[in-house]
Amino acid sequence: MIRYLPYLIEIALLVFCLIDCIQTDVPRNLSKTTWVFVIILVPIAGGVAWLVAGRPEHRPARNVAWPSTQTAGFPEYERPRRSSPDDDPAFLAGMRASDDEHEKMLKDWEAQLRDREARLKGDPPPSA
Repeated sequence: MIRYLPYLIEIALLVFCLIDCIQTDVPRNLSKTTWVFVIILVPIAGGVAWLVAGRPEHRPARNVAWPSTQTAGFPEYERPRRSSPDDDPAFLAGMRASDDEHEKMLKDWEAQLRDREARLKGDPPPSA
């Protein structure tokens, strides 16, 4: 079992370095394609070279709408909260106007339906 450990370490290093190289936007010193070939063709030295000379020095911070702390990262409780829509008077007024408009449309449709039914029966249309 111990004799397989170097092979497992080599495969783990290869996989880690390949994934890291592929996900990197702009590697240092060589192009991304060249780094992939170096990592694959030169087994251990290619991975170590990538870790030492190929990785970007620092990754850009994630672009988020809320500030982050140095120690905590991006915890859920730091995100700014939006007020709920039922607290906004303009939203409520728009909802009331929409409800009134729908009620008016519904009454018009009912009146049109009554007129159509009356015409089909041959009765005179009811007055509004």
